[in-house]
Amino acid sequence: MNRSSVQATVGFITLIVCLWLVAKHFGVTIHPATGVSVVLLLAPYWAFGFGVDDWLKIHLPSGIPQALAPLLLIVPYLVSSLPRGEFRWSMCLGMTAIVLAITLLLQRANAKPDWHDWLVLAILGISVDLHLFDQAWPIAGRSAMPKLLFVDAGLYGYLVVHPIAGIGFNFRLKRSDIGIGLREFLYFTPIAILLGFALHFLNFHRTLGNPLAFAAGWLFTVVFVAMPEELFFRGLMLNMLERRIGTKRALAITSLLFGLAHFNKRTAYFNWRYVILAAVAGFFYGRAWLARRRLLASSFTHATVDTVWSIWLR
Repeated sequence: MNRSSVQATVGFITLIVCLWLVAKHFGVTIHPATGVSVVLLLAPYWAFGFGVDDWLKIHLPSGIPQALAPLLLIVPYLVSSLPRGEFRWSMCLGMTAIVLAITLLLQRANAKPDWHDWLVLAILGISVDLHLFDQAWPIAGRSAMPKLLFVDAGLYGYLVVHPIAGIGFNFRLKRSDIGIGLREFLYFTPIAILLGFALHFLNFHRTLGNPLAFAAGWLFTVVFVAMPEELFFRGLMLNMLERRIGTKRALAITSLLFGLAHFNKRTAYFNWRYVILAAVAGFFYGRAWLARRRLLASSFTHATVDTVWSIWLR
């Protein structure tokens, strides 16, 4: 076992323990089968962040084996649903079809982003944003589970099946990730406060906050919210659009689409205030990614913004 594998293994065990402590902190009871399911979904997510895609590209045959391999991502759903008597054919077949479609589309994609890529992004985005498979895991925070499954499928597709350069998905933290992430957070904060209060979107809560609560919320957010969204909007969408229309226009379009992706948050209809603030935030998240092409930098900004908002300004 080489040094990188040891780091990945130790880091993964630490992550699981920390997430278990976060669940205890927030009073979330996790069924053993669900816990195993979470670990199985997090495992490829974490492994891709330590370069398992390089191993897969060497050892996994192309063609049918490559197309069928990601169907193993359905196993976590079976592990969670069958022991609890919550298995649903509609959920299982739907997720299976999406995972298979992503792989088959990307096996036929061209080197330069084309309609195969846009269709894959549309499938992933609609499935997650419209919560089509939330009922697959009827637990607290259930939207995180299918999101993780589709993140794994997307990573497999764009790191193994149809690799594109510059995604920046890497869990080896660098000091520049923190520096860039903090810088963009500080740039965005005064704009967010002024615009947020002007739009009556923000509400200040007079509390000092709890460092433990902040750390727990930040960790959950960076793993289940920030990194998946940054992968989709910056690592994939901005990355591919930039090759077609240039950096400035790609940044503007992805920021707008990031805002629109929040249209149904905290409302039954169209939350235009949320859309505006999220679009502006997306601009700064995009800047953080573009600085070094690393998703940890933009995820640091994203998770910090969301955590500060949830504790003091929601």
